[in-house]
Amino acid sequence: MERNAAHRRRRVLLGHCVRGTGSVVLLTALYFLAPLEGGFGVLTVLTLVLGLVAFGLLTAWQVTAITRAEYPRLSALEAMATAVPLFLFVFSATYFMLSESIPATFSEALTRTDALYFTVTVFATVGFGDIVPVTGTGRVLTTVQMIADLVVVGVIAKALFGAMKIGMRRRGGERHGGPPFVDDEDA
Repeated sequence: MERNAAHRRRRVLLGHCVRGTGSVVLLTALYFLAPLEGGFGVLTVLTLVLGLVAFGLLTAWQVTAITRAEYPRLSALEAMATAVPLFLFVFSATYFMLSESIPATFSEALTRTDALYFTVTVFATVGFGDIVPVTGTGRVLTTVQMIADLVVVGVIAKALFGAMKIGMRRRGGERHGGPPFVDDEDA
């Protein structure tokens, strides 16, 4: 019986790791393969807004799923592995399209890799300074990302981890009156 439980824990952990890694790989591939060469315009702003709405809806769905998950901690980590890259790629794609359309927006023209690098440096608040927004549009967009970063780090992370705590409490109650569960710390 204990051998089956250990095998199940490894299988569950592996499943969460594979799904989280798969999400990152899929989102990265989509970012680098998506046809983004159309330039910056109303469609780009609409795509940014829709991408952020998709991010919000995904996060809301993940919060609900985490509260019901058998392994809330693993589910929360998996959610972060999906939500954060999606958020970063939405901004990276926007910066890339803006740079394609108006090359003088940044201190240098951005490749997709450069746009992703810039997005991550803004998200991590390290701002290396080698790529900087030069035009008002670039600065406004970067400011929007900075504000959204604060929301992601503060509100969204708190919501995901709050959902994890609710899920853990829910599971604790089930343990005392329902079927036994393996704590996801053991998975």
